[in-house]
Amino acid sequence: MQKKLKLWDAIMLVMGSMIGSGIFIVSADMMRNLGSGYWLIVVWIITGIMTVAAAISYGELSALFPKAGGQYTYLKEIFGKRMGFLYGWGLFTVIQTGTIAAVAMAFGKFTAYLVPSLNDAAPLIQSGEFKITWIQILAIAVILLLTYINTRGVESGKFLQNLFTGSKILALLGLIAAGFILVDFSHLSENFSLGMDSFSNLKKDLSGNFLKEGWEPIGGMTLMGGIAAAMVGSVFSSVAWESVTFVSGEIENPKRNVVKSMIYGTSAVMILYIAVNFVYLNALDRDGIAFATNDRVAVAASQNIFGSAGTIIIALLVMISTFGCNNGLILAGARVFQTMAKDGMFFKSAEKNNKNEVPENALWMQGIWASLLCLSGQYGNLLDMISFVIVLFYMITVYGVIYLRIKQPALERPYKTWLYPVTPIIYLIIGTVFCILLLIYKQQYTWPGFVLVLLGLPVYYFINRRKGDQ
Repeated sequence: MQKKLKLWDAIMLVMGSMIGSGIFIVSADMMRNLGSGYWLIVVWIITGIMTVAAAISYGELSALFPKAGGQYTYLKEIFGKRMGFLYGWGLFTVIQTGTIAAVAMAFGKFTAYLVPSLNDAAPLIQSGEFKITWIQILAIAVILLLTYINTRGVESGKFLQNLFTGSKILALLGLIAAGFILVDFSHLSENFSLGMDSFSNLKKDLSGNFLKEGWEPIGGMTLMGGIAAAMVGSVFSSVAWESVTFVSGEIENPKRNVVKSMIYGTSAVMILYIAVNFVYLNALDRDGIAFATNDRVAVAASQNIFGSAGTIIIALLVMISTFGCNNGLILAGARVFQTMAKDGMFFKSAEKNNKNEVPENALWMQGIWASLLCLSGQYGNLLDMISFVIVLFYMITVYGVIYLRIKQPALERPYKTWLYPVTPIIYLIIGTVFCILLLIYKQQYTWPGFVLVLLGLPVYYFINRRKGDQ
């Protein structure tokens, strides 16, 4: 593969793939689970420590296996083809494609702010709860457009990625500055006045809306359950940084630049995320965050910052953010499916590069499946179910660093995990506590996604039925 991506391009891919629509929405649900500005920030800090610790740990593997396929390649090389396939299966069925669908739908929904007729138009097709709307059609159009642009060569995808990631970073920095300069009345001290106390157990009315009068103090294991539930949102907003490992084969000096891009990119995004949440806490009181209309907490905050223009400003920011995010996801994901095809683990046609030296068939397979998920309307439920599995795969990969150190200590390691073994152990401890708490308190986020990935086992055995390398 041609090495057309430099360190800056790789950092932009990391940051652009992470910053989608989540940061503008998830803090509302997090506040409903915690009822405290203090704990809201604590959860984002925990997520930041997790994310950067994982990126530092992945760095050692990226230097050991500096080729396309990234996390799939690491899992395959360390734990065998079956584990690699299960990750790739999950990535194609929902992790990558479901995220692409969800981010494209967020683009469509925020576009509808600027073009209200998109919201008001009658569904094109409706049968019971199933319907196809113009917003879904717009989301699919964005996916197919970005897929087409990426088939024109990695230079096209790189240009778009740098442009849109740079734009949304500047816009977020502007929002953070304005969030402290232009707010007439600060709610910061009010939101932190409760200290370490936390509140939740909100009731719903007959329409399913949360009641503002229902805050009740929580503590002990109930608080731990609330933290785990809140982390579903912050973790979902902080994934996809590993996408840069998928394109390792196209990055200059991948043994050094992949790890640098992951550490610099994840650290910068988590600092931005924490700062944006301070803006929410400054511009809005607890109820303003928890009960923001349709969970669009960024819109509510912007209206307090910019007045009536706030909705338009945030709609434009989310459109820029989601467009750039999807470009990164589409660019990177197809490289995994191409690598799987080379290993005989995916459709053979996905292996080929086109005349522009990019995996065109893999790009279109990914784009078409993501478009079908848009039409199904189930991508949101699938992503809720898969958050648990994403963290499990992160944990298995981070454990792979320790496993290789024990099994193959003599391997030449161009980069060694900083503060090993403390860094990977920190991730494994936090990840284990997160998963156990979800299994106890929020099982709807766990078993369905786990079962979905395990469905890949019969597919794996079918593919390998004539091979002796299971």
